[in-house]
Amino acid sequence: MWQQLFLCILGLCSGVVIASGVAGLLIGLSIIPRYAGITRTGRYVLIYEDAAFLGIVLGNAAVLFRFHIPAGTLFLILFGSFSGLFLGSWILALAEVADMFPVFARRVRLTEGIPAIILSLALGKCLGSFIYYFCSWQ
Repeated sequence: MWQQLFLCILGLCSGVVIASGVAGLLIGLSIIPRYAGITRTGRYVLIYEDAAFLGIVLGNAAVLFRFHIPAGTLFLILFGSFSGLFLGSWILALAEVADMFPVFARRVRLTEGIPAIILSLALGKCLGSFIYYFCSWQ
């Protein structure tokens, strides 16, 4: 019993640390302020950051406790779409910070087709998300 209690506390504390790190990285990469600037809703940045942190904590709880949300196929489609958008935002933000695309283009001497490559990466991630959620690979 003590081992299970210890593992429960350890898992919960580890999840909180990871969720805090993800929220810090999300804010540190300026993803939320950039979206607020693009949508011209900069006055709501604190609400966006709170919502992102709440989503990360609730996602952590959902993975840890595996509770069921009886919401149907429409919710699954919406969740998969927004998960793909979120993941794509992370990928593009990290690539922008690391200057991955210019370095890659110089290394392989790529001069044409960069927009097509970026679009194919985004479409591939979106298709992968749909396949993952529709095939129930959870």
